[in-house]
Amino acid sequence: MAVPVGVDLAEPYVELSYVDAVRERRRRPLLDCVTARFEDVAAVRPFRWARGERHFSGWYWAATTGQHVGFESWLERDRLLLMDFDPEVAGIASQPFWLHWHDGERERRHAPDYFVRRTDGSAVVVDVRADERIEPKDAEALEVTRLACGQAGRGFERVGVPDAVLLANVRWLSRYRHPRCLHGPVVNRLRAGRTRKNRSST
Repeated sequence: MAVPVGVDLAEPYVELSYVDAVRERRRRPLLDCVTARFEDVAAVRPFRWARGERHFSGWYWAATTGQHVGFESWLERDRLLLMDFDPEVAGIASQPFWLHWHDGERERRHAPDYFVRRTDGSAVVVDVRADERIEPKDAEALEVTRLACGQAGRGFERVGVPDAVLLANVRWLSRYRHPRCLHGPVVNRLRAGRTRKNRSST
């Protein structure tokens, strides 16, 4: 991977590859992608299921987007569930792009776990990794991702194992965010009660 003339090597030169809206693969310099809507792109690698694998992949139906979002482990699924429950999250995409950089010896690449668009228009890239499972090569990839996000004006978060009580509560509540639960006499009564309460408080 050649570094263009004039690029400041104090920070890694990073390129992004992703699948665009017409399902074509693109590879562009990081700073050419700062306005891209990565919350709408397809995953750059498939979610595979195979007997004997250490990780469990799957699809989670997100109430925030009304679409399925992929995950590659139970931990990613748990974090996805919490992001879906966050009122400040407006969009989520899994495995949105590859980051490409050169470590001085060879080209490296890393696909962050999630791209999140917030309701205020800002964006954050999220990597999910438990504290005890961060090896030196993972730490380098996470640091390059953090630096790249800073160059592009985006936030970066590395999240680990969530609080068990919080997760259990959100998992239970999340079942009632599915469209099949948004109709019926119970929901109508709850909405009516909320409307009466709002009127009485004005």
